[in-house]
Amino acid sequence: MSESEYKLRIAQSLIGRGKVSRRDFIHLGLAAGLTVAASDQIFVTVARAQPQQGGFAKLGMAHGATTDSIDPAGYPDTFTQTAFSGAMSNGLTEVDAKGDIQPDLAESFESSNAAKTWVFKLRKGVTFHNGKNVTAEDVVTSMRYHMGADTKSAAKSLLESVSDINADGPETVVFTLNSGNADFPYIMSDYHFVIMPSVDGKADWGSGTRTGAFVLENFQPGVSAKLKRNPNYFKNGKPYLDEVEFIAITDLAARMAALSTGEVDYIGRADLKTLGMLKRNPKIEIIEVTGYGHYTLPMNVTMAPFDNPDVRMAMKWAINRQEIADKIFLGHATVANDNPIAPAIKFYKNPEPQHRFDPEKARHYLKKAGMEKLKVDLSVADAAFAGAVDAAALIRETAAQCGIDVNVVREAEDAYWDNIWLKKPWCASYWSGRATADWMFTQAFAAESSWNESFWKNPRFNELLVQARAETDEAKRADMYGEMQQLTHDDGGSIVLVFNNFVSAKSKKLGHGDVAPNWENDGLKMAERWWMAEA
Repeated sequence: MSESEYKLRIAQSLIGRGKVSRRDFIHLGLAAGLTVAASDQIFVTVARAQPQQGGFAKLGMAHGATTDSIDPAGYPDTFTQTAFSGAMSNGLTEVDAKGDIQPDLAESFESSNAAKTWVFKLRKGVTFHNGKNVTAEDVVTSMRYHMGADTKSAAKSLLESVSDINADGPETVVFTLNSGNADFPYIMSDYHFVIMPSVDGKADWGSGTRTGAFVLENFQPGVSAKLKRNPNYFKNGKPYLDEVEFIAITDLAARMAALSTGEVDYIGRADLKTLGMLKRNPKIEIIEVTGYGHYTLPMNVTMAPFDNPDVRMAMKWAINRQEIADKIFLGHATVANDNPIAPAIKFYKNPEPQHRFDPEKARHYLKKAGMEKLKVDLSVADAAFAGAVDAAALIRETAAQCGIDVNVVREAEDAYWDNIWLKKPWCASYWSGRATADWMFTQAFAAESSWNESFWKNPRFNELLVQARAETDEAKRADMYGEMQQLTHDDGGSIVLVFNNFVSAKSKKLGHGDVAPNWENDGLKMAERWWMAEA
């Protein structure tokens, strides 16, 4: 190795720390026999791969509504979840890029008494944005905010099994459960369970004071949220960015245009139909992650005609899922089978039979329900998922061949989650998925969950949900979760259409490491984990 090559290698190791300028590196490259273009390419590649401090990123979110709030009892979509949970707050635990559970505000956690008692030790010296130390009492108050008869929290069902929470000194929190739950640390990473200061014994959500990587500067519901770096953040070196701004761009075409013109540095939920054109832009990179996400069509089983299980079954056979996967999601999704547990999750089992388009079976179940014809409304907007409107149009065509007249009602994108979801008899929806079967079922299918989107209450399913959570025999537990997946398939009110990949796009100036599969936007933690690199 020549002296020039040795200097170039040393300089390459210093790029990420900002110790070598682009110009100096190119000069060293020329001395080592490289061309200007080759030297520049090495500099850019290394710079993008190394976290760098500073910069301001504008992040285009696929959601956002005038009804949004910083109250963690809600957080209905990726705007609030990413800005106010992932960027501004912390929970006791978090899921890493490999899908494993890790301590966050907690320093450690351990169980006893057959996983009925969980002890979380807090990190020492962590402060809220206002300088107040985080204590066990803050954690207890924050958790109790989501419990009790009067709470409005969407995550209430996740804490139903908690019989008591106590602070054992300033840095230890003890959870006592009614029955064992080996997955409880995963539950504590839910984006609703952010830790807030306790003021007069109540969780102070209204001030926006949290522990997260960023401090809230300005929030205009339905428009944007701007945050600045928390200089006292407890994670060494993070965040890398000085400022972030989350911008609500619910219109798909507008979102694509905003990235193409440089108005924003990132967009969630890229338009699959024009993805090829976006790929040809040398300044833009596509990110695609196979996670736990799935798109659903929940039918309200408490309302006619969906209160009849034979009608629900007729609908499940009247949809050509493969055609939708091929024509709408263009290879970025796989056909699902009315089971919300993703294949990558432990205890996954594919129910039998595979629901596919079968007019004969659809007519059979319609007749069994005492009907020859059926007319239903399907409420959709691309706020539910990109392509929802086009998918509904295909459903209308195939259902018509089964004697079912589907009236597609195109709803407004804004406030879709407040006005349509959980309100209309049949609509489009999405779930980012959950890392465990218990978590997914508890929040979306348990009888008393406020986010039970089909209002389905199956006694056998709910009995198994409690039993499986406490079962320590892995084989018995697998059998229970297998039966529960079959029940959602056979009797459930949610048509699980496809498992979708998370497809987003960004400027190449924006750098990042491995992208987490548990939620969109790098597990909602993109603001904390990403950085601005030289293009």
